Amino acid sequence: MPSLTAAAPRALPDAKVLELDRLSKHFGHLTAVAEASLNVGPGEVVGLVGDNGAGKSTLVRMVSGALTPSSGRIVLDGEVRHFRSPAEARAAGIETVYQDLALAPHLNVVQNLFLGRVHLAPGLPGRWWGHLDYRRMREEAAQALDSLGIRIRSLDQPVAELSGGQRQAVAIARAVMWGKHVLLLDEPTNHLGVREVDLVLDLVRRVSGHGVAVIYISHTLPHVFAIAHRIAVMRLGRMAAVKAAADTSLDEVVAYITGAKEGE
Repeated sequence: MPSLTAAAPRALPDAKVLELDRLSKHFGHLTAVAEASLNVGPGEVVGLVGDNGAGKSTLVRMVSGALTPSSGRIVLDGEVRHFRSPAEARAAGIETVYQDLALAPHLNVVQNLFLGRVHLAPGLPGRWWGHLDYRRMREEAAQALDSLGIRIRSLDQPVAELSGGQRQAVAIARAVMWGKHVLLLDEPTNHLGVREVDLVLDLVRRVSGHGVAVIYISHTLPHVFAIAHRIAVMRLGRMAAVKAAADTSLDEVVAYITGAKEGE
């Protein structure tokens, strides 16, 4: 598990953790994504926005290994990667949190954080009988949550008993525990109340502070402007514009989304 205790270096203007170079995806005669390019630096949050069908989900699924690009390159830490599955992308340090969170509601917080990645007990109990080193897992879970400022009453309570914001926080914490490089967040504030939205947005800022590159997909533009360093707009499968959040406005982003303004 990567350490979350040390503060990460600030993002450098020219640093690139992830580079998407003219990625395209075709489904038969349908082009879902056409030569989309984007890069994300360490500790940078890039908001990815656009209407339904703009190509956002397809782009992210290519990065996460769920889809194979028809053409173009995915470059991670300077190395061209060809992911054949989400497992390969995760092994390379790319984690994705989808809207359904992929949490097991009847398992507790610790069990969810280590879902599919458990620590076996040392010696014969672990090797022969598959006994878990639950104490170690609990300690690492507490450390990971504390490093991100996540407060949960009991790590032994089922995830089903947590609020929506807390469940989202557990899913993000799990991704950060195992994702060394890149975190992809798909509509993380959907169906959350105001206080829970604030919790999730603050958590994304803290994740960024640990040096993780974040691509944040959302239809809720005020949330994107609240946390993103840059905003990438997709329209009809193409990257319509990539703007520094400080140099654009909600109205301008909406104009790119609708096609009222063309990419520069």
